[in-house]
Amino acid sequence: MFLLAGLIPMGTAFEQSGAAELTANVIINVIGGWGTIGILFVIGIITMLFSLFMSNVAATVLLVPLVIMMGESFGIDPRGLALLVAISASNSFLLPTHQVNAFTMGPGGYRNADYMRAGSIMSLIFLVVSVLMTYLLFVR
Repeated sequence: MFLLAGLIPMGTAFEQSGAAELTANVIINVIGGWGTIGILFVIGIITMLFSLFMSNVAATVLLVPLVIMMGESFGIDPRGLALLVAISASNSFLLPTHQVNAFTMGPGGYRNADYMRAGSIMSLIFLVVSVLMTYLLFVR
């Protein structure tokens, strides 16, 4: 509980130090002309990658201030982008980084390659559905 509570000040520091704004500006400059669907896919992929290497709560706390700034810059509803981050942070099928996946890895005799093979399809479906639903509900 204390570990998760400690993430909130980290997100606040990320925003107040200017690191979130700097990161948002770099991403905006790179993907600015990609269109709304492309921007949503990039946000979903970045969140998915973050949640593979840190907890999904930490990824959400770090990325929500970032996408709120990006949403205002792109003219996209920031609530939809924040929801996309929250949903995409649960897209951790590629590696056994989630506790349940790690728990079943040993008894099932699974390897990382097994997770990559099955998880890549699931992650792609998860990403497409979450981006399209965000687009239909918040952007269109």
